[in-house]
Amino acid sequence: MDDQVKKTAGPLKTCPICGKPAVHATRPFCSSRCRDVDLNRWLKGSYVIPGRDDDVDDVE
Repeated sequence: MDDQVKKTAGPLKTCPICGKPAVHATRPFCSSRCRDVDLNRWLKGSYVIPGRDDDVDDVE
């Protein structure tokens, strides 16, 4: 039974919030705190893709 070694899908990456190694249970984050920080940033609108301020309706 010792021959069966649990293999991971690959090396765990670092947490996008703090840079610590990610934990499988809270992947891609290292903890539930970092996961909640990311969720809060999404809910506040901190993650925004910049767009143009052109008025498309004024095109003739």
